[in-house]
Amino acid sequence: MDKQTDKLLSTAEVAAQLGVTRQRVLELIGEDRLPALKVGRAYVVRAGDLSSLSIGKAGRPLGKVSKADKAATQPANGSNAALKKAVKAKKKGRKK
Repeated sequence: MDKQTDKLLSTAEVAAQLGVTRQRVLELIGEDRLPALKVGRAYVVRAGDLSSLSIGKAGRPLGKVSKADKAATQPANGSNAALKKAVKAKKKGRKK
């Protein structure tokens, strides 16, 4: 092993390299997704173990729409309800 992979990093250093928070690093350690050694009260991570870790992009997963986004795309002042009534009335007219 070379010196670069043997280097031990603190959780703060790992967080800076991965672009996540220190808390997220601790969560990854707790989920057994990131191997770490406990030294006293702190965790250290081997630099070589970072290459095997895959972290998705930050943010909300694609394909899901939040309630706030849905509300922003719907018409204001109940005009959506009026539209639904109009469509319903039109469908009733076709059934005759």
